Amino acid sequence: MQYKITAPVLFNSKIKLPSSKSISNRALILNALSLNSFDIENLSDCDDTAVMVEAFTSGSNLIDVKAAGTSMRFLTAFLTITPGEWIITGTERMQERPIHILVDALVTLGARIQYLGKVGYPPLKIKGTAIDGGEIYLSGDVSSQFISALLMIAPTMSRGLTIHLEGEIISVPYIKLTLGMMAQFGVKAHWEGNTIRMHYEEYKPVHYIVESDWSAASYWYAMAALADEAHIQLTGLFKNSMQGDSKVAELFTDLGIATEFTETGVTLVKTNRVTKKMFHNFVNEPDLAQTFVVTCCMMNIPFLFTGLQSLKIKETDRIEALKNEMKKLGYLIYDSENSILEWNGERCQPEENPVIKTYEDHRMAMAFAPAAIKLGAITIADPKVVTKSYPAYWDDLKSVGYNIEE
Repeated sequence: MQYKITAPVLFNSKIKLPSSKSISNRALILNALSLNSFDIENLSDCDDTAVMVEAFTSGSNLIDVKAAGTSMRFLTAFLTITPGEWIITGTERMQERPIHILVDALVTLGARIQYLGKVGYPPLKIKGTAIDGGEIYLSGDVSSQFISALLMIAPTMSRGLTIHLEGEIISVPYIKLTLGMMAQFGVKAHWEGNTIRMHYEEYKPVHYIVESDWSAASYWYAMAALADEAHIQLTGLFKNSMQGDSKVAELFTDLGIATEFTETGVTLVKTNRVTKKMFHNFVNEPDLAQTFVVTCCMMNIPFLFTGLQSLKIKETDRIEALKNEMKKLGYLIYDSENSILEWNGERCQPEENPVIKTYEDHRMAMAFAPAAIKLGAITIADPKVVTKSYPAYWDDLKSVGYNIEE
């Protein structure tokens, strides 16, 4: 399936953003660990959260997370302390995404896990049992989801857990988000330098409401920046958010968009104050990288983006995917050191009728769609991938005047 997307001339709209997938998936784990009888309010309806809900409600010992990386990591840790025998698997791509770092750490702490296929990768067979805990060392540049998965089950360990993170710590806001939410459920960590300590402690049931998703907001910021005129209201976002991607509000000031906080969310207003070249280290907000690569190219703003090392192990190799698809549109982007993307303004002949490949990656579809504003129209392959985090994305685009033809 493909969508041909034609953009409206201007934007004056109010959008109810989806709930945060990152918060929803953490809340489900913490809710279960606290033996909470309260339902979580405003839970995300995306694919990644749906597989988490299915895991908790199906009664089956076979759990298929499909393409949900967060769910694979969080549930792997959760199942190791949940009595019973479990098998956890996913899509073909999920079975190519390494999980040995998390598994090795869990086994060191006393978990009983075995690989059912290629060593180091899902699917896994887990025998859930109480874990003593102890002390482990992890490289600071591993996925924050591995660290978060370990932290959330740490208070259940009789000896607690001490994690020593070696070298540069990437995605710090996601670790802070996990610890902040754990505190909301009554458990506090001690983080000094590169060491995080958790003691044995019981979680407390709480009434939890999920905030809207700042990552989803980034695509509306892109539309505001690319449109000649725009006045966009986004509901459910808050100034003191724990989400790392709330940084998008600050970053888009370089691309001519100001953020006004209101009682119900934010309003995006054009300022026309635009930088000549954009520099940023995305180590703390890697999920914003695709949005800024596409937006900067469409605005003819050269860029140097660093801190992108985690992009290679996302739903796809996002560095290669961005280079390939931007080349179809006539932009030559270069990468180096597996963590840097740069565009110096160099162009090439664009394809006559380019079709943007999405690589089973929701963010490829959502980041490229706003380019229709500058290109007149754009064709996106496999557009349904957006259900992973923002199921209503195409409906929301139609509501503001986009024409979408299948």
